[in-house]
Amino acid sequence: MSKLYITAFVLFLSLSSSMLAQSKADRIVGYYLTYDDETGKEKSQVQIFKAANGKYYGQIVWLKVPTDNGKQKLDAKNPDKQLQAKPILGLQMLKNFVYNASKDEWSEGSIYNPANGKTYNCFMKFESASKLKIRGFIGSSWMGLGKTAYWTKETTSR
Repeated sequence: MSKLYITAFVLFLSLSSSMLAQSKADRIVGYYLTYDDETGKEKSQVQIFKAANGKYYGQIVWLKVPTDNGKQKLDAKNPDKQLQAKPILGLQMLKNFVYNASKDEWSEGSIYNPANGKTYNCFMKFESASKLKIRGFIGSSWMGLGKTAYWTKETTSR
């Protein structure tokens, strides 16, 4: 009988730690306010979500200035000519992030910057409960060839 209790206890512990790691990973899911690099003013809102493949993605769901000369802003700087006619609103800019529990960060993903049409390697890490550090870079992050931004987590979409 005691072997049954030990087996049940071990099973419980493994399931508990698995669920805890999963909840830590999923805390990135939500809405984030982004800021203009030059002015520091709010620019857009990005929704980060977990896809069926278990990876994390992000799309632009709100723009402070959604139009340019009265027309919807388009992904005009995209290197793929066919994508230049697509709207910025709804654009998926974060792709393929995996949670790394040992570093408590989301990595192995990429970030697309519609302002210059370039895609960068990227990792994300919380600085506080509501402040997400986004680091886009060329090559490896330790090389210093990149840029860091901070996004603020919000409770609802705009």
